[in-house]
Amino acid sequence: MKKENVKIAIWGFGAMGSGMAEVLLRKKGVDIVGVCDIHPNRVGKSMFEVLGMPKGKHKDVTIQGDITKVISKKSVDLVLLATDSFTAKAFEKIKLIVELGINVITTAEEMAYPKAKEPKLSAEMDRLAKANGVSILGTGINPGLIMDLLVVLMTGACTDVEYVKAERVNSLSPFGPAVMEEQGVGITLDEFKKQAKSGHLAGHVGFNESVSMICDAIGWKLDKAVEQTMDPIVSKVLRKTKYAEVKPGNVAGCTMKGFGYVNGKLAVEMIHPQQIEPELEGTDTGDYVVIKGTPNVNLSNKPEIPGGIGTIAMCINMIPQVINARPGLHTMLDLPVPRAIMGDMREQIHE
Repeated sequence: MKKENVKIAIWGFGAMGSGMAEVLLRKKGVDIVGVCDIHPNRVGKSMFEVLGMPKGKHKDVTIQGDITKVISKKSVDLVLLATDSFTAKAFEKIKLIVELGINVITTAEEMAYPKAKEPKLSAEMDRLAKANGVSILGTGINPGLIMDLLVVLMTGACTDVEYVKAERVNSLSPFGPAVMEEQGVGITLDEFKKQAKSGHLAGHVGFNESVSMICDAIGWKLDKAVEQTMDPIVSKVLRKTKYAEVKPGNVAGCTMKGFGYVNGKLAVEMIHPQQIEPELEGTDTGDYVVIKGTPNVNLSNKPEIPGGIGTIAMCINMIPQVINARPGLHTMLDLPVPRAIMGDMREQIHE
C-alpha cells in the first residue's frame, strides 16, 4: 500500500517561506496543504499567485492570516515556521503547533541551540514535544550548518583540538526585510551607532548558539558568556536588492565577531562580515573552518554557500529526520546528518 504524501504547512511566507514552497513544489512525495502569513498583500491570495508560478497539477492553497484556519489537530505532518529570529518570540507559535500534535522546523536562529540563551523555554519545549509525541528543530545555513555543525564534523578527524575558528563572509542580498532591519542595512552611520547602543540591532543572531553547540559537542566548558562585537560596514557605492537600498555613506551590513573562552584561553573564534551586494566593492564571499589540533584542519569554500537557498535546503532536507526522530526538542547534533533529498520524500520516512 502506497504511503500518503508528506503533508506540510508553512507559517511565514516571506523570502524564506516562499522559497521553501518553490522548492517543495518540485519535490516528490510531499504536498503543501496550508500557508499562513499576515502580510496584507498575501492574505486571501492563492499561494501560486504570490509565487508567480503555474498551479499545474497541484491543489490550490489560499494564504490565510490566521494559523487556526491552516492547521488543526494532527492535520499535517510538519509545519515549517519562518517568522522569527528569537526563541522567546517563536515560543508561543511552536507551543501552538506542538500542542496540535504536529512536528515543527523553525528558521529562528536562536532555536538552532536554544538552551544557550533560553534554558527554561528549551526545557518546556522539550516537555511539550514529548507530551504530544512530536519533534522540534531549529536549523538553517548559519546557525545550523556552516559555523557549527560543519566545525563539529571536522573535529571528528582530530585526536586533539586546541582552538577553532569559523569564518563566513556572506551576502545578505537574498534575505527579506526582517533580516535587513536586524543588520541595520540602509540606515546612516549615526543611526547605526544609536541603534547598536540601544540594542535595537541584532546583527548576526547565532554566535551564542554556534559556540555553545561546538563546545558541548566536543566536551569543552565555556568559562563565561560568549563575547560579541558588531561594527558597521559603510558602503562607498549605491547598492540595491529586492528588499533594501543603501546609498553611498550609509550602512550595507555589519561585521560580527564572537569569542568563546575555555580554561582562560580563546578557544572558539567566530568572524562574520555580512552585507548586501559585497561584490560591488570587491569583497569575495566564502566559508572557512580552521582547527588547531592534531592534525590541523583548514577548510575553505569559495564563494559562500548562499544563505537564502542554504537555509531553505536545510529546512526541507531535515523534514524526514524530524518526522523520524524520537519526540522532543532537537538540535543538529542529535539527528542524522543533513543530505539532499533527490528521490521520493516518503521513502525517507520510517514506518
